[in-house]
Amino acid sequence: MRTQPQTVIQQLEADNSRLSKEQILDMAAKEGLTEFFEGLRMALDGLYTFGVKQVPIKEQDEGQGLSWDNFLELADSLYRRRLTGHAAKDAIELAMNVATKEQWNDWYRRILIKDMRAGFSEKTVNKVLKIHEGIAPVPVFEVMLAHDGANHDKKIAGKKLLEPKLDGVRAITVVDFESRTATMYTRNGKVLDNFGHITDYLEKHMDEIGRSYVLDGEVVSNSFQDLMKQVHRKSDVQAQDARLCLFDVVPLVEFKAGKSVMAQRRRSKFLKENFNNLFGDSGCIEIIPQIEVNLDEFLGDIEYKDYNKKMVAEGFEGIMIKDPEAKYECKRSVSWLKQKPFIEVSLTVREVEEGTGRNVGRLGAFVCEGVDDDKTICVNVGSGFSDGDRGSYWAERDTVVGQVVEVRADAVTQNQDGTYSLRFPRFLRFRGFIAGEKI
Repeated sequence: MRTQPQTVIQQLEADNSRLSKEQILDMAAKEGLTEFFEGLRMALDGLYTFGVKQVPIKEQDEGQGLSWDNFLELADSLYRRRLTGHAAKDAIELAMNVATKEQWNDWYRRILIKDMRAGFSEKTVNKVLKIHEGIAPVPVFEVMLAHDGANHDKKIAGKKLLEPKLDGVRAITVVDFESRTATMYTRNGKVLDNFGHITDYLEKHMDEIGRSYVLDGEVVSNSFQDLMKQVHRKSDVQAQDARLCLFDVVPLVEFKAGKSVMAQRRRSKFLKENFNNLFGDSGCIEIIPQIEVNLDEFLGDIEYKDYNKKMVAEGFEGIMIKDPEAKYECKRSVSWLKQKPFIEVSLTVREVEEGTGRNVGRLGAFVCEGVDDDKTICVNVGSGFSDGDRGSYWAERDTVVGQVVEVRADAVTQNQDGTYSLRFPRFLRFRGFIAGEKI
């Protein structure tokens, strides 16, 4: 008798060992459980969404069982938005009533909520599938990321496009012309549900947009900290002042392939010429202005330095420096460089140390570690906290460990053991809501 998908999920959920999870997935692949891996792809693929926020848990232990083909029909109708609103809710409840309790709660429901709740990711699945032919891997959600310009001085030369670096939340908005939907994601592929005024505007103007695109930008508001409070809020969301500031556009098919056809200069021109008028009156979407300079020329170098000073004076974090001939690639690239009057790195809190003197019984420092620009950074961060922060973070220290924090410093320095530290590190903010998350 073939192993049921929900049984595999239960085994994965019951064992916290990474190696054990890989062995369980390996056994499922050897058994040829294609339905199981097809379900994983739907659940773990960030671009495959169902347009539903709540999926009920089955309470009654009754139901004859729901076939995989029938569930696929439901999932496809939700994905293509043939079922929405009350019709979607009714179809989901009907499927739940047919399924067994175990089948629904531990398998089908977890696909629809896009959370297997079993402690593994698409990377774990794909690692196992590398040695198995005939089973497609899970698409990995990746976006283009910048390097720190301070570590790549030689790349800051020739013709470059300059734009302000915004202090917001990275937002990748998928405008799917086929399903007539607009969905916003974090850089990690998690859906941003709380900016409906932005996605509603895009869906309302779908015909004018004309095809499927990925719009890349940042969501900003009057206050970064206020914005962070609204990002994943479940109720009483107050995010109407949030604006989507766009700096790039890529056809959806090219984004899925991992690389664009058009170079940066052409993409920037296309974004401005095709969307400036459409978004100009929206009140919630705007296009970030750019200038082009030639850093190999004296006047271009002067213009670059003046622009950098002006952007910092106007309250921006710094500037972005982009290669006008570079393609959009779904990875970190030196084609995009960030230039700041200081450096900021995202590190993971490994320990929370108690303070001394007036800070006894309160937070003294976060012991942080992480990799930035291929440098392993280990540093104690003891400044940037208010007295209230020190009390609350110490009281909640067990939940703080594993969180990603953003640290500002003057420079990276090297330790005697070959690792790196930071000069004058200062805590800025948490960058996620769960351990290991950065948005």
